[in-house]
Amino acid sequence: MFEAVARLGGMSRAAEALRTVQSNVTARIRALEASLGVTLFERHSRGVELTEAGHRLLPYAQRVAALLEEAAQAARDDGKPAGTLTIGSLETTVALRLSHRLAAFAQAYKAVDLVLRTGTTCELIEEVLSGRVEGAFVNGPVVHPALVCEPMFYEELVVVGPPGLADLGTLGETHIVVLRAGCSYRQRLEEILARRGAPALRRLEFGTIEALIGCAAAGFGITLLPLGLVSAAVETGRVAALRLPSEESQVVTIFLRRQDRRGSSALTAFLAMMQPCGLAQAAE
Repeated sequence: MFEAVARLGGMSRAAEALRTVQSNVTARIRALEASLGVTLFERHSRGVELTEAGHRLLPYAQRVAALLEEAAQAARDDGKPAGTLTIGSLETTVALRLSHRLAAFAQAYKAVDLVLRTGTTCELIEEVLSGRVEGAFVNGPVVHPALVCEPMFYEELVVVGPPGLADLGTLGETHIVVLRAGCSYRQRLEEILARRGAPALRRLEFGTIEALIGCAAAGFGITLLPLGLVSAAVETGRVAALRLPSEESQVVTIFLRRQDRRGSSALTAFLAMMQPCGLAQAAE
């Protein structure tokens, strides 16, 4: 109840979401405050806001809720993949590596409800740590004591720009186009440009990979993407792709999950289906 009130910003909204009455929620919150000896919410006409004590308590409430859900799933897991499997991934990984394999997994394990959430590496690490996803494909390396990381795919990154672009040192007025803040490719591109003494470029954010490629094709900006995603556009002359030294271009996509979380049978089956397209194929 505390987590619901904090998330929804009001006792009545929490009561509606929890399918109970407001008086019950209010009584339980007051009892919780009394047992802890602190005030968790500041009441006002528009609802409630967390106090400093409430902010400190909230992560624990979220972890408790996730742990209870995980415990229930573990009790029901008889070794046959079933139930909901929530996975996170970079949008580039979905487009380049996962699309047809996700379809194959859904066809092979019809008792599993597969949910895919996309985001940046930073966003997905937080999703895994909070327990909102069982695991996620992100750009490595990632070093965190609570996480287990498994290399899955190797990609070659290229700088994508308008046709005719041949040298980063000759860039004039242009932009860096990225998916959104927290994109690891954006940071890597900025580092690449800085090492070459390129001028600081303005950053623009777009919602889709196709939008990034379209901007590059139109000469509106440059971006950094896996070569496999833009090879068709390069072959048709729609964009140019500048290849980089291996120390700048090579990136590993890893699958990370919480070290203290028991992997479900659905996750085990999912990773087994991903493995054939991983390191062996990437080495080719």
